[in-house]
Amino acid sequence: MATTASATATAPERARHSIEAQDISAGYGGTHIIEELSLRIEAGRITALVGPNACGKSTLLKSIARLLPLASGSVLLEGADIHALPTREVARRLGVLPQTPIAPESITVGDLVWRGRHPHRRFGRRRTEADDTVIAEALLATGTAELVDRPVDQLSGGQRQRVWIALALAQDTPTLLLDEPTTYLDIAHQIEVMDLLADLNERTGKTIVLVSHDLNQAALYAATIVALRDGRVVRQGPPAEVLDARTVAEVFGLECVVVTHPRTDRPQIFPLGRRHLTQER
Repeated sequence: MATTASATATAPERARHSIEAQDISAGYGGTHIIEELSLRIEAGRITALVGPNACGKSTLLKSIARLLPLASGSVLLEGADIHALPTREVARRLGVLPQTPIAPESITVGDLVWRGRHPHRRFGRRRTEADDTVIAEALLATGTAELVDRPVDQLSGGQRQRVWIALALAQDTPTLLLDEPTTYLDIAHQIEVMDLLADLNERTGKTIVLVSHDLNQAALYAATIVALRDGRVVRQGPPAEVLDARTVAEVFGLECVVVTHPRTDRPQIFPLGRRHLTQER
């Protein structure tokens, strides 16, 4: 069994959790990447999944998003078994940005972001003023409004990433699952995206779960850190409780110095490589 809190919970307790994974196992080609893992994602918060490469972060995200079949266990979305829900209903509740999304050839930014509204459309219903408003807000929030007529395949990597985030926002779901949302972005745009997600969470109460390779960004923006290694949860909790030198060493095999951010009182990690360990202060 994975090291985490028990998956057993009463109905009132489950109401406080947007997503609950119960003893799930999943992987690829018959090999389990995660094994009997249990995890609760608290509603209305930003949760960051961190850990080394191949530790199971993306596999876990795909599993709870119903993008990857479970070998065993179950996933509850707002208290309901996600595999028992109709696909359209899941799409109304759960927005997903995978790590390497693929756009149809020559599709424009505007048409791609419009696809985010499809779960909310009734059969035969035309695009509405409400759709236009949500799409415009998503484009504005991600700084992509000026790209609306551009083909997606002609954009830079950073521009494409922001367009995909706009699509996820246009889906207008109470929960967002984002696999490395700041990939391909320079540092300024990384912070803009993280600020955007934090603003959304604060303003609308959206539950946001994101995979991150940047421990310092995760510490600054997430309410909860889930540290994984070898397909299991090592520690879960507030950044100050999880991101200490001992946990970083256990999860990443890396020695570090942890200091307190002067503005936020949140932990910040300074890694110590082999060369730094041999240097005198």
